[in-house]
Amino acid sequence: MTVQELMERVGDTRTGFVLAYIKDGLIEMTSDNEQFVDEERITITEDQRYYDLPRDYIQVLDIRCKNHLNNRDEYKTIPRMIGKPSMADEDEV
Repeated sequence: MTVQELMERVGDTRTGFVLAYIKDGLIEMTSDNEQFVDEERITITEDQRYYDLPRDYIQVLDIRCKNHLNNRDEYKTIPRMIGKPSMADEDEV
C-alpha cells in the first residue's frame, strides 16, 4: 500500500501529517518486540551474591532459578526486590 492509498482510505490530504503517523506507528510496533534477546546461563554458588555479567548486556529481562519455591526441578522467576533490604547487608559494595 502506498502513502497515497493510505491517505485516500483515511480521508486526509496532509502528506507530512500522514507520514508522521506512519513513522510513529512503525516505532511503536518495533518497541513492543524484544529484538536481539540472548539467553545466558550462569552457575550460581551458595553464599555468593554478586556475579560478573558480560559487558555487552543492556538489560536483564528475567532471572530464573531451579527449585526456587518448589521441589519439582522447575525453573521459577526470582522476584525483584524493590527498595532497600530491611536487614544489614554484609556483602554491600
